[in-house]
Amino acid sequence: MVNNRKKYSYVLALLMILLFALYALSQNFRNFIFEAITQLSHGDIETVKNYLLTFGVWAPVISALLMVLSVLIAPLPAFIPTFANGLIFGAFWGGILSWSSALIGATLCFYIARTLGRPVVEKLVNRKALDWSDRFFVRYGMYAIVISRIVPVMSYGIVSYAAGFTKMKFRIYIIGTAIGQTPATMLYSYLGEHSTESIMMIVWAFVAVAVIAIAGTALKPWLERKMRKK
Repeated sequence: MVNNRKKYSYVLALLMILLFALYALSQNFRNFIFEAITQLSHGDIETVKNYLLTFGVWAPVISALLMVLSVLIAPLPAFIPTFANGLIFGAFWGGILSWSSALIGATLCFYIARTLGRPVVEKLVNRKALDWSDRFFVRYGMYAIVISRIVPVMSYGIVSYAAGFTKMKFRIYIIGTAIGQTPATMLYSYLGEHSTESIMMIVWAFVAVAVIAIAGTALKPWLERKMRKK
């Protein structure tokens, strides 16, 4: 276990060094990161779709990078590229692309937290939100992953980082994430594919996002009361 952890640490450290070097040395790469963050922060699905289409056959790769970026830099909205993927690639293939790239982002968050430590993570996400996630995991353990993926009581990325600070095995973490994120990913992808068919489908798409967000907001105070009792 210790050897494996060291191996993952070395691989992750090398990857981070390469990314930082690329960011420092390449103006084009810096421009891409800045543009990607700008596109996601605007929260405009149609704009993100048009942005992805400018990359032609590379659109799936760029979409995956946008998804990973939205997870790493919480709380950028991960549902935006999911809707856009549904629009461009259809519900099935767009859903698979969103689902798999979100898992990649979740994996990176987990190992960044586990190998680089809390001081690094606190530079990427909100500290108070991270503290809340810590208490959430203490109270609900492995079930916290499935709960947080199904109902967004906390940012996808922040929960992913917080999981890395626990003693949870990666296998349990990634299975819980894969199961928990599936319903929302498939729903957003389906609504994305059909949003161009009628005004009502666009309305339903926004209703779905609102309902899931409201459910997370409503559930959070109840979870906090349960954690205080613990």
